[in-house]
Amino acid sequence: MTDAAVPAPPESKLADRADDGPGIEPLSKGFRRYALWTLMIIYTLNFLDRQIVNILAEPIKKDLHLADWQLGMMTGLAFALFYTVLGIPIARKAEKSNRPMIIGTALAVWSGFTMLCGFAQNFWHLVLARIGVGVGEAGCTPPAHSLITDYVPRDKRASAIAFYSIGTPLGSLIGMAMGGLIADAYGWRAAFLVAGAPGIFLALLTVFTLPEPRKKLTAIMAAKATASVPLREAMRVLISKKTFWLIAFAAAIKAFIGYGHAPFTASFFFRSHAGQIADLSAWITSVTGFSIGPIGTVGVALSVVSGTAGVLGVWLGGVIADKLGARDLRAYVIVPAIASLITIPIYITAVSVPSATVALILLALPAIIGSLWYGPVYATAQSIVQPQMRATCAAVLLFIINLVGLGLGPLFVGILSDLWAGGILQQTGLTAADCGKAMLEANKAACGVAQAEGLRWALIVSMGFNVLAFALFWMARKSIREEMVS
Repeated sequence: MTDAAVPAPPESKLADRADDGPGIEPLSKGFRRYALWTLMIIYTLNFLDRQIVNILAEPIKKDLHLADWQLGMMTGLAFALFYTVLGIPIARKAEKSNRPMIIGTALAVWSGFTMLCGFAQNFWHLVLARIGVGVGEAGCTPPAHSLITDYVPRDKRASAIAFYSIGTPLGSLIGMAMGGLIADAYGWRAAFLVAGAPGIFLALLTVFTLPEPRKKLTAIMAAKATASVPLREAMRVLISKKTFWLIAFAAAIKAFIGYGHAPFTASFFFRSHAGQIADLSAWITSVTGFSIGPIGTVGVALSVVSGTAGVLGVWLGGVIADKLGARDLRAYVIVPAIASLITIPIYITAVSVPSATVALILLALPAIIGSLWYGPVYATAQSIVQPQMRATCAAVLLFIINLVGLGLGPLFVGILSDLWAGGILQQTGLTAADCGKAMLEANKAACGVAQAEGLRWALIVSMGFNVLAFALFWMARKSIREEMVS
């Protein structure tokens, strides 16, 4: 692709358009489309490798004899600590370095550690491997958001970033289905190996084919785009943006709920609807002739229902916000605010009904509504700072979202589930120790009920935090119009 493919405007207009990203169109439309699709696929692998552990949580729990709090630690905090801490220095590097190179290197690292998860022999092996996944994935989204903001004009940013964010539900969808089917056929360890392998190839493709817009900008534009802003100055600007902090903590609460539920949704169906899941597996096998076990059944069902709905929700959030935001910028926070409230009663109903089929269908609605915030939040964050600070802004936003959401969400739900189950067991004269690997046959029924109900109430209580997310999004209406700069 040559520079002549898209003519640049007169040099006198460059300064006026610099703050809105590369208004001089550094890429052709076709190549920009390729870049956006590549980034979305990378982010899909990002979430596939991050979230595949969710469908594997129950067999890992049984194989390695783990408690729910350990599942929460493994899926959340162990990953999030390094993921969040490393995000900011990597973003600072991305402000003036080759962003595709950073993303490609990060992809190779997290893919390799995902494969290592398949060789874990105990809880701590898994924790260390998950830390490695977190280290690699820290180099993905901050430079990716910065690239996307350079690729597209402001009035299309919410939908462009929402398109990238489709990787979140799509990766979870593929991870649930693929992980469940492979775990049924070959065991949970094989699922990790298969999940990590494609990233090695895509890492090379990213480094050698993904365009870096800075290379095509004129000298004036390049000077503006690559000027280094000290971290202290970038933080000073962010601190002054009330909108940023309101949407950051609102999104952190949404992530707290979403990440908190993710490792335990499959476990909820195994514990609360085991008989129905077994019957469904047998029915599918008899109708299709393809043998599928409970793990594969739940994985495919959740991927089709919740995963597909999540893809639709993320895309709709960006499109709705861009259309309504063209008339009133407050739509970027009003849409996720209202969605946060609507989600609560639907989700509580879904985890309370006695039918597994009805529960799966109902879960599609909060998956759609609960995903509307991605595009509006990330686009707003990118549009309230100058181009030189966009990767840093994305990293700080992700630091807050992932430390609170990914770091604490799964651990909170796991601890609450264990505590609630322990309280129920006490009423029968049993303790958690009576539900260990040497469990007596007489204790199995009581332990099963306690663990199922403990998890159900942990999911319900955590869903109530959506009220706080609503309040924060709603408060951001007062400042968002004044603080948008590009």
